[in-house]
Amino acid sequence: MLETISMNTNRPRLLVNLPPGFFTAPILSDVWNRLDGSFDVIRTSANSAEELRPYLVGQDAALLWSWPRWTADTLDAFPDLRFFAHLDIGQNEARLLLSRGLPVSVSRRAFSPAVAEMALTLILSALRRTPTHQAAMAAGTESWVSRFPDDIDADERELTGRRVRLIGFGGIGQRLARLLAPFDCDLKVHDPFLPDGVAERFGAANVPLDALVADAEVLVLCAATNAGSRHLLTAAHVTALPRGAVFVNVARAALVDGDALLARLRAGGLYAALDVFDKEPLEADSPLRGLPNVYLTPHRAGGVMSSVARIVSYLADDIEAHFGGRERAHALTEAQLPMLDA
Repeated sequence: MLETISMNTNRPRLLVNLPPGFFTAPILSDVWNRLDGSFDVIRTSANSAEELRPYLVGQDAALLWSWPRWTADTLDAFPDLRFFAHLDIGQNEARLLLSRGLPVSVSRRAFSPAVAEMALTLILSALRRTPTHQAAMAAGTESWVSRFPDDIDADERELTGRRVRLIGFGGIGQRLARLLAPFDCDLKVHDPFLPDGVAERFGAANVPLDALVADAEVLVLCAATNAGSRHLLTAAHVTALPRGAVFVNVARAALVDGDALLARLRAGGLYAALDVFDKEPLEADSPLRGLPNVYLTPHRAGGVMSSVARIVSYLADDIEAHFGGRERAHALTEAQLPMLDA
C-alpha cells in the first residue's frame, strides 16, 4: 500500500484511495500538486474496507473509485467525513450517502467521450468489415473486387442514413448521438429514466424496447446495469434483430442474454462488436474468438489517458469547490441514481 502524508494540520484533510498507477501517471502530476497545495493529503491503495479503516480516522473528505463500499457502520465510525468524491459508485452506496445529506461528486461521465468514440469506431468497423479486411491483407488472403459491382458484399455498408438504435441515453448515449449527427442516421433510443424532451433535443425519439429492436440496423448498448436491467436484451430480442444488423456493446455484458447472442451469431446473419464480456479477461477458448462475424476488443472503450485526466481533475475541481463554498459541477443527485450501476 502506498502512503503519502502531508503534515499541515490547519488545512482540510483528504484521503485519496486509488490504484498505485494513478499516483505515478505524469498526466496527473498537476492535479496532485494542486490538491497538495490546499489539503492535507493521505494517499493509499487499499482494496478492502479493513485495509482502509486506519486511514479514514480524522479525514474530512475521501476521493476513491467505487471501493471499498460505504456502509452505515463505516459512516458512523468516521463522523468527520463530510465530502465524498468518487470516480464511480454503486446505487446502494450513493443512496446511503445522499440519504444522510452528505455531498457526493461522481466523475464517471468523464469516460463518456472515449466510450462514445469507441462505439462509433466499432459501428464503422462492423459495417465496413475493416478488421476482416486487415486480417486478410496481413495474411495475404484478401479478396479484390474483380467484377464491379456484382461481387461487392451487400453486408458491407455505409453508416450514413442507417437506423441506429441506442439502449441507454445518458452521458455515453448523448455523446454518441452528437458524433452520429453528420451521418444523418435515423436515431431512436430506449431509456425509461430519461426526462421528457431530452431525446428530442438530439433529433431522436424515446421508444419501447421491443419497437427499438425490431427495425434496428445498428443496436448499441450503453446503459447502466442493475437488478432490473440484467438480460434487458432477452433471447427474444436477440432473435428479433433484423438480418444483417450490427450489435455493439460498450456497456456491460450482463445487459444481454449471452447464450442467446452466441447462438444467433453462430447461426449467422448478425454482426457483433463487443468490448465487454461476462467473464473478464475473456477465456482463451471462448467461442466468440473464432466467429468471423464478431469483432472483439478487451474492455478498452474508456481506457485512454484523456479519460484518466478527466476523471480525477473533475473530482479535484469539485473538492476545491466544496471546501471553497462554490457550486460543484459534478454533484450527484437523487435523479441520477438510475444512471449508476448496482
